[in-house]
Amino acid sequence: MQDDYRANVAVIGAGIMGTAIVTRLIETGHKVSVFDLDAEKVAALTAKGAQAAGSVENAVSASEFCVLSLNHASIVRAVVFGEKGVAAAASEGKLLIDMSSIDPAETADMAKRLRAETGMAWVDCPLSGGVPGALGGRLTIMAGGNPEDFERARVVMQHLAANYTLMGASGAGQTTKLINQLFCAVLFQAVAEAVKLAEAGGVDPSAIPAALAGGRADNRIMQEFMAKFAARDFSPTGRIDNMLKDLDSLQDFALKSKTPLPMTGAVVEIHRLLCAAGLGPKDSAEMMRLLDGLQAG
Repeated sequence: MQDDYRANVAVIGAGIMGTAIVTRLIETGHKVSVFDLDAEKVAALTAKGAQAAGSVENAVSASEFCVLSLNHASIVRAVVFGEKGVAAAASEGKLLIDMSSIDPAETADMAKRLRAETGMAWVDCPLSGGVPGALGGRLTIMAGGNPEDFERARVVMQHLAANYTLMGASGAGQTTKLINQLFCAVLFQAVAEAVKLAEAGGVDPSAIPAALAGGRADNRIMQEFMAKFAARDFSPTGRIDNMLKDLDSLQDFALKSKTPLPMTGAVVEIHRLLCAAGLGPKDSAEMMRLLDGLQAG
């Protein structure tokens, strides 16, 4: 398809990321129908130019592409194979693009089933870059699926992603997203600890990123978040409980594949502790509260 082609796209899920995805697709000229159980979220998107769908089936019926932005594999399965779901309107000419972050094995199983039962192809396209990346078309998207389906999805992905990479067969994108989350979670904890160490030594933590830029310790998490953590800026950029969901999937995958992840295991438990303290819906900067409290005690 040509780069200037604009498609009919159904987006299922109007949460924080789904809303950003719909907004970007509308702004880049695609015709978008949206379905979510939250009528207020749908109404906000129809005000931007989206079409409200009465069901998942109706949204998919009118679209070439179906984008999912959902929280859990169980929800994805229900949306795809449940009553009035994706499968009810699926056909060989349609393509499902799952931008959720879910289990790789479940992804591969559902993709195989959808194709076998309906002919509809599936590309897993979990993302990194958050709302700012989606709104600016700068997401990093790691994909799994057939090369032909990967290229078909580019009609949509080219307007959402600056980096769109095929990692392998179905589920490979989800596996790569788990690796992405491993890096992010460990680096967030490292940034929090580095802030505390700098403060203990009388060094301004916000000066550290510039001082280390270009060296081996340089990384984007440090550059983007160290000053935020140092300022105890708890404004939302990403939920702790969402990260824990991905880390739990990562641990499950590691157990099944007998892969040792000792450092990751410690970081998982820190996230679990934060969630147990009621901080799950809060920003990752809340790690500083935990370290501040431990030091005070």
